[in-house]
Amino acid sequence: MRVFVTGATGFIGSAIVQDLLEAGHTVLGLARSDASAEKLAATGAEVLRGDLTDPASLREGASQTDGVIHTGFIHDFTKFEENCRIDRRAIEAMADALEGSDRPMLISSGTGLLAPGKLAFETDANESPFPRVASEQAAEAAAARGVKASIVRLPPSVHGEGEHGFVPMLIDLARRKGVSAYIGDGLNHWPGVHRKDAARLFRLGIEKGLGGVRYHATAESGVLFRDIAAIIGKHLRLPVVSRDASHFEWFGHFAAMNNLASSQWTRETLGWEPRQIGLLADIDQAYYYS
Repeated sequence: MRVFVTGATGFIGSAIVQDLLEAGHTVLGLARSDASAEKLAATGAEVLRGDLTDPASLREGASQTDGVIHTGFIHDFTKFEENCRIDRRAIEAMADALEGSDRPMLISSGTGLLAPGKLAFETDANESPFPRVASEQAAEAAAARGVKASIVRLPPSVHGEGEHGFVPMLIDLARRKGVSAYIGDGLNHWPGVHRKDAARLFRLGIEKGLGGVRYHATAESGVLFRDIAAIIGKHLRLPVVSRDASHFEWFGHFAAMNNLASSQWTRETLGWEPRQIGLLADIDQAYYYS
């Protein structure tokens, strides 16, 4: 297959590109800058210049390929709602190019948008008021008009060497505050997946996935937040303590998240089995603190 990948040079997207190429597929990756284009070309992928704010480039990429994997997102939290609207329009543009065909599209979302405090399943609808739900809504609308569009929900922690997501943010916060903290008793949960396992799930989804469904890329359904804080405290030689949400500043919502998500149906449907180390073993490695 020739697969169009947005976010192709990102932490998750670059792993997807590598996995697709190793499996014998051809990749057309979206690149916004010269640096991204050079990085992408060096992997052996083809390059399409454009970005998420340019619907014409997205329609071009989707129309030239056998399927689409959309992991791109503008991570500027000062304009978060606007960027969620941009993502919706990006999905709509690619869906326009795929309509009337059997070519699949996978878009990325998050398990953290699902109802807290209970085990979430792939069949659970996303009824979150959080603006990021726009991506799932766009994919579902595309599926309703016949596009073979599906959703991959990623956990709060997609981990691995080189990560620049939530765990590095917690490490930086601990260094600044002088403690590694959790909220309350710290018994809230975060699911996790290694980036290489997530990449393989996207590939399996594009190779043999269904339309109008949701997949959960959770290798671990839920890891105690207190255990994450304990490992960070051990490596930084800092006290591990309970704090209220204000300690975490803008990150307080995510630190308090109690998110449990099953991936049983995903595993059974796609034959996906995670192979990489788990979240706690991964963040116990020196590269997270160098």
